[in-house]
Amino acid sequence: MDALAPSRREGADRYTLVAFHAHPDDEALLTGGTLAKAAAAGHRVVLVTATGGERGLAGRQDGQGAELARVRMSELAAAAAALGCARVLTLGYGDSGLRPDPGDARTFARADIREAASRLAAVLEEEHADVLTVYDRNGGYGHPDHIQVHRVGTQAARLAGTPVVLEATVPAGVFRAALTLSRLLGRGWGGSAPLGTRRVFSDRREITHRVPVGGFLEAKRAAMAAHGSQRRAEGQTRSLERVLRLPPRLFALVFGREWFVEQGRPRGGARHDDVFASLRGHQRVGTAPDPGRTP
Repeated sequence: MDALAPSRREGADRYTLVAFHAHPDDEALLTGGTLAKAAAAGHRVVLVTATGGERGLAGRQDGQGAELARVRMSELAAAAAALGCARVLTLGYGDSGLRPDPGDARTFARADIREAASRLAAVLEEEHADVLTVYDRNGGYGHPDHIQVHRVGTQAARLAGTPVVLEATVPAGVFRAALTLSRLLGRGWGGSAPLGTRRVFSDRREITHRVPVGGFLEAKRAAMAAHGSQRRAEGQTRSLERVLRLPPRLFALVFGREWFVEQGRPRGGARHDDVFASLRGHQRVGTAPDPGRTP
């Protein structure tokens, strides 16, 4: 038997979860609690990033380009260790930034979807993945690499036969409320939403999973803190640093739950609190959406 095969194939209730993200630090913000919770329960957790995040805003000491990517991948390894991930790897594409260069074919946003999906599918097959997490069709707040994660991940799951695909998201209304608050505080976070603030994350009615992660906030905070390059920039305080300064109770209020939309599951009905619910006997219906459709 393949050494990477999850123990559930021997009858135990253990699964393999592969989390696919665009850049280092994305894993901590949207899925950190869920990954830590799964790992603590004995499931195999594998973390895959599409890029090294070399176009991220960072401090002068963190360098630029390839040097910054090396720093961020090192930070990712530390964050993954805090979350209990068993394996970390990258697909090796270039970071596209918020506004990709149309002529740069090396960036993930410009990558051929089928080719990129084949790379990820190879990982899913090697790991015998049971669950894959991606982003919603809006890529959360509209980052081109996040939208591409949705498209590539959906196609890869089809190629590999991965049974459950979960789109990491938050209720759109919650995000808009946070943007309103940020504008009142003079921080203007909404300027980084390329699709506009009316097309962010997911309608609350679409959400199929609301996962409580209150018992794993220490691991989630540690994973966030590991991304030091994303906590600093010349002359400004980054959003990640502001988040880490929240008092514990407020941090728990903001980050104590994580949300997902399961592809192929109809809207409505009770929400699951377990990302493996569909593997534990719940019948799945429908088919996953076309990864090539316009978000």
